[in-house]
Amino acid sequence: MCEGERRLSSMEILLIIGGLIGLVMGLVGAGGGVLAVPALVAGMGWSMQEAAPVALIAVAGGAALGAIEGWRKGLVRYRAAFFMVLCGLPLTPFGLSVAHRLPQRWVQLLFAAVILVVVVRLIRKALSSSTPVDERKLARINPETGRFRWTWLSSGLFAGVGALAGFLSGLLGVGGGFVIVPALRRFTNISMHSVVATSLMVIALVTAGSVSVALLQGARLPMPATAIFVGATALGVGIGRKLSARLPEKTIQCGFAVVLLLAASHLVLRALRSG
Repeated sequence: MCEGERRLSSMEILLIIGGLIGLVMGLVGAGGGVLAVPALVAGMGWSMQEAAPVALIAVAGGAALGAIEGWRKGLVRYRAAFFMVLCGLPLTPFGLSVAHRLPQRWVQLLFAAVILVVVVRLIRKALSSSTPVDERKLARINPETGRFRWTWLSSGLFAGVGALAGFLSGLLGVGGGFVIVPALRRFTNISMHSVVATSLMVIALVTAGSVSVALLQGARLPMPATAIFVGATALGVGIGRKLSARLPEKTIQCGFAVVLLLAASHLVLRALRSG
Protein backbone atom coordinates (compact mmCIF):
# COMPACT_ATOMS: atom_id res chain seq x y z
CA MET A 1 0.00 0.00 0.00
CA CYS A 2 1.43 3.36 -1.00
CA GLU A 3 1.76 6.26 1.39
CA GLY A 4 -1.17 8.18 -0.13
CA GLU A 5 -3.50 5.26 0.55
CA ARG A 6 -2.63 4.88 4.22
CA ARG A 7 -5.68 4.38 6.39
CA LEU A 8 -6.22 6.32 9.57
CA SER A 9 -5.38 4.49 12.77
CA SER A 10 -7.91 4.02 15.56
CA MET A 11 -6.17 6.69 17.62
CA GLU A 12 -6.31 9.20 14.77
CA ILE A 13 -10.00 8.48 14.20
CA LEU A 14 -10.76 8.97 17.89
CA LEU A 15 -8.81 12.24 17.95
CA ILE A 16 -10.63 13.60 14.89
CA ILE A 17 -14.11 12.56 16.02
CA GLY A 18 -13.57 13.73 19.59
CA GLY A 19 -12.15 17.07 18.49
CA LEU A 20 -15.03 17.76 16.11
CA ILE A 21 -17.68 16.73 18.67
CA GLY A 22 -16.06 18.97 21.28
CA LEU A 23 -15.81 21.87 18.84
CA VAL A 24 -19.54 21.64 18.13
CA MET A 25 -20.37 21.49 21.83
CA GLY A 26 -18.17 24.46 22.63
CA LEU A 27 -19.69 26.57 19.88
CA VAL A 28 -23.40 25.83 20.24
CA GLY A 29 -23.84 24.16 23.65
CA ALA A 30 -25.43 21.03 22.18
CA GLY A 31 -24.80 18.24 19.72
CA GLY A 32 -22.52 15.94 21.70
CA GLY A 33 -25.07 13.39 22.84
CA VAL A 34 -26.71 12.93 19.45
CA LEU A 35 -23.63 13.10 17.25
CA ALA A 36 -20.99 11.26 19.31
CA VAL A 37 -22.59 7.79 19.32
CA PRO A 38 -23.24 7.52 15.56
CA ALA A 39 -19.80 9.01 14.87
CA LEU A 40 -18.11 6.34 17.00
CA VAL A 41 -20.23 3.59 15.45
CA ALA A 42 -19.35 4.74 11.92
CA GLY A 43 -15.72 5.63 12.59
CA MET A 44 -14.68 2.82 14.94
CA GLY A 45 -17.05 0.05 13.92
CA TRP A 46 -18.37 -0.27 17.47
CA SER A 47 -21.88 -1.30 18.40
CA MET A 48 -24.16 1.33 19.93
CA GLN A 49 -23.86 -0.45 23.29
CA GLU A 50 -20.06 -0.10 23.12
CA ALA A 51 -20.13 3.50 21.89
CA ALA A 52 -22.77 4.93 24.25
CA PRO A 53 -20.83 4.89 27.57
CA VAL A 54 -17.66 6.21 25.92
CA ALA A 55 -19.63 9.00 24.26
CA LEU A 56 -21.40 9.87 27.52
CA ILE A 57 -18.15 10.20 29.45
CA ALA A 58 -16.62 12.38 26.73
CA VAL A 59 -19.72 14.56 26.51
CA ALA A 60 -19.88 14.92 30.31
CA GLY A 61 -16.20 15.83 30.55
CA GLY A 62 -16.27 18.23 27.61
CA ALA A 63 -19.45 19.92 28.79
CA ALA A 64 -18.05 20.29 32.31
CA LEU A 65 -14.90 21.94 30.92
CA GLY A 66 -16.98 24.37 28.86
CA ALA A 67 -19.26 25.10 31.80
CA ILE A 68 -16.31 25.85 34.09
CA GLU A 69 -14.83 28.20 31.51
CA GLY A 70 -18.22 29.91 31.13
CA TRP A 71 -18.60 30.12 34.91
CA ARG A 72 -15.28 31.97 35.22
CA LYS A 73 -16.53 34.53 32.72
CA GLY A 74 -19.85 34.93 34.53
CA LEU A 75 -21.88 33.46 31.67
CA VAL A 76 -23.42 30.45 33.44
CA ARG A 77 -26.85 30.96 35.00
CA TYR A 78 -26.12 28.29 37.58
CA ARG A 79 -29.34 28.63 39.61
CA ALA A 80 -31.42 28.05 36.48
CA ALA A 81 -29.11 25.20 35.44
CA PHE A 82 -29.38 23.38 38.78
CA PHE A 83 -33.14 23.90 38.83
CA MET A 84 -33.50 22.41 35.34
CA VAL A 85 -31.39 19.41 36.33
CA LEU A 86 -33.42 18.81 39.50
CA CYS A 87 -36.65 18.92 37.47
CA GLY A 88 -35.24 16.79 34.66
CA LEU A 89 -33.49 13.90 36.38
CA PRO A 90 -36.67 12.39 37.91
CA LEU A 91 -38.21 12.14 34.42
CA THR A 92 -35.24 10.37 32.84
CA PRO A 93 -36.37 6.90 34.07
CA PHE A 94 -39.85 7.67 32.73
CA GLY A 95 -38.34 8.43 29.33
CA LEU A 96 -36.46 5.12 29.47
CA SER A 97 -39.69 3.30 30.26
CA VAL A 98 -41.49 4.90 27.32
CA ALA A 99 -38.55 4.13 25.04
CA HIS A 100 -38.94 0.42 25.79
CA ARG A 101 -42.68 0.46 25.07
CA LEU A 102 -43.05 2.65 21.97
CA PRO A 103 -41.73 1.75 18.50
CA GLN A 104 -38.43 3.61 18.27
CA ARG A 105 -39.01 4.31 14.59
CA TRP A 106 -41.96 6.62 15.29
CA VAL A 107 -40.29 8.24 18.28
CA GLN A 108 -37.24 9.09 16.20
CA LEU A 109 -39.30 10.43 13.29
CA LEU A 110 -41.38 12.60 15.64
CA PHE A 111 -38.32 14.03 17.32
CA ALA A 112 -36.70 14.68 13.93
CA ALA A 113 -39.81 16.63 12.91
CA VAL A 114 -39.60 18.73 16.08
CA ILE A 115 -35.92 19.43 15.39
CA LEU A 116 -36.71 20.57 11.85
CA VAL A 117 -39.28 23.04 13.19
CA VAL A 118 -36.62 24.46 15.52
CA VAL A 119 -34.18 24.67 12.60
CA VAL A 120 -36.63 26.69 10.52
CA ARG A 121 -37.19 29.13 13.40
CA LEU A 122 -33.45 29.51 14.00
CA ILE A 123 -32.69 30.21 10.36
CA ARG A 124 -35.54 32.71 10.08
CA LYS A 125 -34.36 34.48 13.23
CA ALA A 126 -30.72 34.51 12.12
CA LEU A 127 -31.61 35.93 8.70
CA SER A 128 -34.05 38.49 10.06
CA SER A 129 -32.74 42.04 10.18
CA SER A 130 -35.39 43.28 12.61
CA THR A 131 -34.78 43.67 16.31
CA PRO A 132 -36.38 40.84 18.33
CA VAL A 133 -39.37 41.80 20.44
CA ASP A 134 -38.89 41.23 24.16
CA GLU A 135 -42.58 40.81 24.99
CA ARG A 136 -42.54 36.99 25.00
CA LYS A 137 -39.62 36.67 27.39
CA LEU A 138 -40.84 34.64 30.36
CA ALA A 139 -37.56 34.95 32.26
CA ARG A 140 -35.66 38.23 32.32
CA ILE A 141 -32.40 39.39 33.81
CA ASN A 142 -32.64 42.08 36.47
CA PRO A 143 -30.26 44.80 35.24
CA GLU A 144 -29.51 45.85 38.83
CA THR A 145 -28.41 42.41 40.07
CA GLY A 146 -27.45 40.74 36.78
CA ARG A 147 -29.52 37.69 37.79
CA PHE A 148 -32.82 36.23 36.70
CA ARG A 149 -35.98 37.60 38.26
CA TRP A 150 -37.52 34.47 39.73
CA THR A 151 -41.28 34.51 39.27
CA TRP A 152 -43.94 31.84 38.78
CA LEU A 153 -43.51 32.26 35.02
CA SER A 154 -39.73 31.95 35.03
CA SER A 155 -39.82 29.04 37.47
CA GLY A 156 -42.39 27.29 35.32
CA LEU A 157 -40.26 27.87 32.23
CA PHE A 158 -37.12 26.35 33.76
CA ALA A 159 -39.07 23.47 35.27
CA GLY A 160 -40.72 22.69 31.94
CA VAL A 161 -37.47 22.89 29.97
CA GLY A 162 -35.68 20.72 32.52
CA ALA A 163 -38.47 18.16 32.63
CA LEU A 164 -38.63 17.91 28.82
CA ALA A 165 -34.84 17.65 28.54
CA GLY A 166 -34.76 14.92 31.19
CA PHE A 167 -37.58 12.99 29.53
CA LEU A 168 -35.92 13.16 26.10
CA SER A 169 -32.59 12.20 27.66
CA GLY A 170 -34.12 8.93 28.78
CA LEU A 171 -36.19 8.49 25.62
CA LEU A 172 -33.47 9.14 23.04
CA GLY A 173 -30.21 9.08 24.98
CA VAL A 174 -29.37 12.75 24.39
CA GLY A 175 -28.00 15.37 26.76
CA GLY A 176 -30.89 17.78 26.33
CA GLY A 177 -29.05 20.63 24.63
CA PHE A 178 -31.43 20.54 21.67
CA VAL A 179 -34.24 21.49 24.03
CA ILE A 180 -32.38 23.83 26.36
CA VAL A 181 -30.66 26.07 23.82
CA PRO A 182 -33.68 27.05 21.66
CA ALA A 183 -35.93 27.38 24.73
CA LEU A 184 -33.56 29.70 26.59
CA ARG A 185 -32.87 31.62 23.42
CA ARG A 186 -36.54 32.26 22.77
CA PHE A 187 -38.00 32.74 26.25
CA THR A 188 -35.16 34.55 28.10
CA ASN A 189 -33.23 37.72 27.42
CA ILE A 190 -29.73 36.34 28.06
CA SER A 191 -27.11 36.34 25.31
CA MET A 192 -26.41 33.36 23.08
CA HIS A 193 -23.02 32.95 24.77
CA SER A 194 -24.72 32.69 28.17
CA VAL A 195 -27.27 30.24 26.74
CA VAL A 196 -24.45 27.99 25.50
CA ALA A 197 -22.56 28.08 28.81
CA THR A 198 -25.71 27.33 30.84
CA SER A 199 -26.68 24.50 28.49
CA LEU A 200 -23.21 22.96 28.88
CA MET A 201 -23.59 22.91 32.66
CA VAL A 202 -26.96 21.13 32.43
CA ILE A 203 -25.54 18.62 29.92
CA ALA A 204 -22.53 17.96 32.16
CA LEU A 205 -24.72 17.17 35.18
CA VAL A 206 -27.29 15.09 33.26
CA THR A 207 -24.73 13.02 31.37
CA ALA A 208 -22.66 12.49 34.53
CA GLY A 209 -25.75 10.92 36.09
CA SER A 210 -26.30 8.78 32.99
CA VAL A 211 -22.68 7.60 33.07
CA SER A 212 -23.02 6.61 36.73
CA VAL A 213 -26.13 4.57 35.98
CA ALA A 214 -24.46 2.88 33.00
CA LEU A 215 -21.39 1.92 35.06
CA LEU A 216 -23.51 0.62 37.93
CA GLN A 217 -25.39 -1.53 35.41
CA GLY A 218 -22.14 -3.17 34.33
CA ALA A 219 -21.05 -1.13 31.31
CA ARG A 220 -17.43 -1.80 30.35
CA LEU A 221 -15.11 0.81 28.92
CA PRO A 222 -12.09 0.42 26.62
CA MET A 223 -9.90 2.62 28.81
CA PRO A 224 -7.16 3.71 26.34
CA ALA A 225 -9.73 4.58 23.65
CA THR A 226 -11.95 6.32 26.21
CA ALA A 227 -9.06 8.43 27.52
CA ILE A 228 -8.07 9.51 23.99
CA PHE A 229 -11.64 10.36 23.03
CA VAL A 230 -12.33 12.29 26.24
CA GLY A 231 -9.10 14.27 25.87
CA ALA A 232 -9.84 15.14 22.24
CA THR A 233 -13.39 16.18 23.11
CA ALA A 234 -12.21 18.39 25.97
CA LEU A 235 -9.66 20.05 23.67
CA GLY A 236 -12.36 20.63 21.05
CA VAL A 237 -14.68 22.20 23.62
CA GLY A 238 -11.92 24.55 24.76
CA ILE A 239 -11.28 25.68 21.19
CA GLY A 240 -15.01 26.02 20.52
CA ARG A 241 -15.56 28.18 23.59
CA LYS A 242 -12.72 30.52 22.58
CA LEU A 243 -14.09 30.78 19.04
CA SER A 244 -17.65 31.39 20.28
CA ALA A 245 -16.51 34.49 22.19
CA ARG A 246 -15.30 35.99 18.90
CA LEU A 247 -18.13 34.93 16.60
CA PRO A 248 -21.37 36.90 16.08
CA GLU A 249 -24.49 35.38 17.62
CA LYS A 250 -26.08 34.92 14.18
CA THR A 251 -23.11 32.82 13.09
CA ILE A 252 -23.50 30.61 16.17
CA GLN A 253 -27.24 30.27 15.53
CA CYS A 254 -26.61 29.18 11.95
CA GLY A 255 -24.02 26.70 13.20
CA PHE A 256 -26.53 25.35 15.68
CA ALA A 257 -29.06 24.96 12.86
CA VAL A 258 -26.52 22.88 10.91
CA VAL A 259 -25.94 20.64 13.93
CA LEU A 260 -29.69 20.21 14.35
CA LEU A 261 -30.01 19.22 10.69
CA LEU A 262 -27.30 16.60 11.16
CA ALA A 263 -29.07 15.25 14.23
CA ALA A 264 -32.44 15.14 12.44
CA SER A 265 -30.89 13.37 9.46
CA HIS A 266 -29.31 10.82 11.77
CA LEU A 267 -32.63 10.13 13.50
CA VAL A 268 -34.45 9.74 10.18
CA LEU A 269 -31.82 7.34 8.83
CA ARG A 270 -32.00 5.23 12.00
CA ALA A 271 -35.77 5.17 11.79
CA LEU A 272 -35.73 4.10 8.13
CA ARG A 273 -33.16 1.39 8.77
CA SER A 274 -35.18 -0.03 11.66
CA GLY A 275 -38.40 -0.03 9.62
